[in-house]
Amino acid sequence: MLNIGAFARRGLVSVRMLRHYDAIGLLRPAHVDPVSGYRFYRADQLARLNRIIALKDLGLTLVQVRAILDEQVGVAELRGMLRLRQAELAATIAADTARLARVHARLRAIEGEGHMPTDDVLIKRLTAVRVAELVATAASYAPEDVGPVVSALSDDLVDRLARAGVTPTGPAVAYYTDAAQGAGTISVHAALPVAAGPDSHPDLTFVDLPEVPAAATLVHRGSMDEVAPCGQALAAWIDAHGYQAVGYPRELYLACPPHAPERWVTELQEPILKK
Repeated sequence: MLNIGAFARRGLVSVRMLRHYDAIGLLRPAHVDPVSGYRFYRADQLARLNRIIALKDLGLTLVQVRAILDEQVGVAELRGMLRLRQAELAATIAADTARLARVHARLRAIEGEGHMPTDDVLIKRLTAVRVAELVATAASYAPEDVGPVVSALSDDLVDRLARAGVTPTGPAVAYYTDAAQGAGTISVHAALPVAAGPDSHPDLTFVDLPEVPAAATLVHRGSMDEVAPCGQALAAWIDAHGYQAVGYPRELYLACPPHAPERWVTELQEPILKK
């Protein structure tokens, strides 16, 4: 038998918690001294304590925990519940991490208002080019919606080209159009330039991107999650120099080291017209 202090140490909980569990009938001592009132526990009661703590960490109330334990939930079922909760917590952490990254990117955009250098903005003619492309829909033009779609499409496109024996002739391009579904959804086009080839292929779509007579361009260095300051600086330059943007900008991925988005180099290409 273990006194309450020793049992608390073995179970990695507080004595106060054990007293509370006793008071609500969740974990009764094996013996209470009738004279001193001291509580004593058996070592095998640690198994019930472990289940109480695990179920409580799942987000269940103590009333729910008691009901589950009184039904004598098996180890396999309890393991499944814990693994499900583990996956939920991991997803929450990933979502919070992504949210923090977006807040950081937006803060950089705010801090860079009026301070982003635009001396490197160039007006270029974008020549017509044949590309192989894959298309999917993103919920919005926000980086958190567009980024995963571009990444998945690009990886799939590279694999399909390799299987088809088609070699890209230049860096990857992403461009966007309004989706047929409306409601702010975006059609995401992930493309790679190719030499003149077939008009069709079972796994690929080939299209000819038309010439763009004039595009304002600016190079962004770093993760596309942090592209907002560069994109907004380009928009400000276009407006300040008497142009208007025409549609969505293209993204030309000049350098994309794997697993190192902070080292990416991307040219933003915004089609423009003189006002």
